[in-house]
Amino acid sequence: MKKSFSLQARLALTIGLSVTVLWLAAAAITAHRLTAEMEDVFDDGLRSTAQRILPIALHDLREGHKTRDLVEHDDGSGSDEIETHQGREARYGDDVTFIIRDNRGQVILASKDADLAIFPPFSAVGFVRTDSHQIYFDASTKGHVTIAVAEPLAHRKELSRKMLLGLILPLAVVIPVSLLAIFMAVRGSLYPLRALQQELSARGAQNLSALPDNNLPSELRPISAGINQLLARLKAAFSAERDFAANAAHELRTPVAGAIAQAQRIRSETAEELTSQRAGEITHTLKRLMRMSEKLMQLARAEGGRLQSDEPSDLRPVLTMIVQDFTRVGEGRIVLSLPDAPVMSRLDPDAVGILFRNLIENALKHGAQDCQVEAILQPNGLLSVINDGPVLSADMMQRLMLRFERGSAKISGSGLGLSIIKAITERSSMMVNVISPRPMKPQGVEVQVTLPLA
Repeated sequence: MKKSFSLQARLALTIGLSVTVLWLAAAAITAHRLTAEMEDVFDDGLRSTAQRILPIALHDLREGHKTRDLVEHDDGSGSDEIETHQGREARYGDDVTFIIRDNRGQVILASKDADLAIFPPFSAVGFVRTDSHQIYFDASTKGHVTIAVAEPLAHRKELSRKMLLGLILPLAVVIPVSLLAIFMAVRGSLYPLRALQQELSARGAQNLSALPDNNLPSELRPISAGINQLLARLKAAFSAERDFAANAAHELRTPVAGAIAQAQRIRSETAEELTSQRAGEITHTLKRLMRMSEKLMQLARAEGGRLQSDEPSDLRPVLTMIVQDFTRVGEGRIVLSLPDAPVMSRLDPDAVGILFRNLIENALKHGAQDCQVEAILQPNGLLSVINDGPVLSADMMQRLMLRFERGSAKISGSGLGLSIIKAITERSSMMVNVISPRPMKPQGVEVQVTLPLA
């Protein structure tokens, strides 16, 4: 099964990733432009350094009587003097590395610790980039003296790295804070959708009331309206089904009772054994139809009727009355145990009576015919009906709550008793539990229903 993500997670993730990518893209573009601007600034500084150092160096050389002839006559006659002073260290320009050459390429002045190997021969005024340095070449007015000023590329790379860190480090704080803010904003914006989800999740299968549409955004109102229309159609369909079953069962009672009376009359008046036997079979079938109609009326009552009363009532008199009804028709195997104190519940007494009657009927039909049926009501509302019938399999216990499902085909019945019990317990948020064999016994069945207390 494909794993699904919530809409909130999708929106937060999508917006967060988009913002993160935009932040990083903006930082990369800014770093690229700043690097280009920095290169221009460094090149301008290198050019300005060369233009400042060359006149000062020429002045120092002139003052030291080292290049006077070269500077004043510019005829090359002072070359011997320049050669005698190659490798002289300058006392200025510590921030850059430079060398000054004559027109023969001989070094006449150099900065401290200058590495002559990094300087290529002079070819023209301008910039030259080597593997390790950015170099600017310049020349004197007459071109007899040239200067080469070099700056290590590692210096520029180090500054670029620091500049990039200066851009990224704030993002390391801004991006998580932005993601958290996006998540909180998305969560707050989706609150109406989350409230609608919780409203639907908290509903039981029997709750078909309309959804509230207060404070819903415009995008959710069509969804809420569509769900309410569907709920209304389902409610109408279920109501029609229950009304049909109840009305049909009710209308069948009178003609079925009349048919039973006619069959019994035929049986009493006829002298033929075969006719009397068939009249008895007809009477038995009609009585079964009568019981079926009664069960259908109970099921309709359980599924559509009101199960909660306005005032709480004691459960004990209802259970006592049901047991007395069974005793009057000759069923004396029921043993009822009730607590001394009242057990108050808002469950409708009619619903309690239908529930308990069906529990007793099932226990009498499916239990051992020579054993008693125990009915126990505890002060906490737990109602237990116990018989000594055969052990039920796990599959049978799962199918017992289905409509028209009987525990044994040999036993007559409608198969609706436990379905009625299930309908009442589901609508009242009660739990029903079937245990077989009964606790501490090798056989038997115990059905437990937790009745809601007031």
